[in-house]
Amino acid sequence: MNDHPIRTDSESEKNRVLGGVLYLVATPIGNLSDITERALKVLAGVDFVAAEDTRNSGMLLQRYGISKPFVSYHEHNKRERGEEIVGRLLGGESCALITDAGTPAISDPGEDIVALSAERGVPVSSIPGACAAVTALSMSGLPTRRFVFEGFLPPSKSERRERISLLSKEVRTIILYEAPHKLKRTLEDLFTSMGERRISLCREITKLNEEVIRTTLSGAVQLYENNEPRGEYVLVIEGASDDALTDDYPGDPFEHVSVLMSSGMERMDAIKAAAKARGVSKGVFYKQYLAAEENQ
Repeated sequence: MNDHPIRTDSESEKNRVLGGVLYLVATPIGNLSDITERALKVLAGVDFVAAEDTRNSGMLLQRYGISKPFVSYHEHNKRERGEEIVGRLLGGESCALITDAGTPAISDPGEDIVALSAERGVPVSSIPGACAAVTALSMSGLPTRRFVFEGFLPPSKSERRERISLLSKEVRTIILYEAPHKLKRTLEDLFTSMGERRISLCREITKLNEEVIRTTLSGAVQLYENNEPRGEYVLVIEGASDDALTDDYPGDPFEHVSVLMSSGMERMDAIKAAAKARGVSKGVFYKQYLAAEENQ
């Protein structure tokens, strides 16, 4: 894709910090040198900074000689703090929202304050930069033309397996985030539901120990049987093949639920997942399931 030629005259650059604007400022995901010149200009120009962890963000700004008032904004205070921040924006102040690493509002509580700002008529401007998902995708070796980003999987076992079951029919390349202490379990669930697929495990991106492991789901499960995962991971998984898609969902609702239960799902979770996969309400599918069960 060819964009317009880059212009460097100051009149064409959107560098001025304006009052009443929420700026989403991307920060490095590991290598502090990845901060952009424009990000530093905005951070230096806003009235205050909203950060997920004010201590981490304070060290980042200190490195570049920037001193700004901080407010904390994270998953556990986003409702009340979001209202407070938007109120200050409506009063004419400018704010830079940053996360611990990467682009705010992507798999991040910043999503909520952007929605609130849009609802209240507060302008939002994004300062592009590092994003772990896109960085991992670009070096995965898997198809990049079409992809789906799922972020972190649900924490509960049943919800996680339900989500993976739905993703097993996804033809686009799939991107997931995962913490090291959950990686083994996630890889096992992925292999159980999806079968053999290519996967790239990208860890410690942009850091000293950056590593890209290109293997298969079964190979990944075997690799971590005797090795402890270290660092934060981005998983890039091959989408379902055309051959796999020809094997449609089992025609019998009872068989469909039985397949899901064999992968470890509880009965009601499997019924819910099968109904969603078939595009029918849980109530309708449950009646179909009971009727099919009686015929077994």
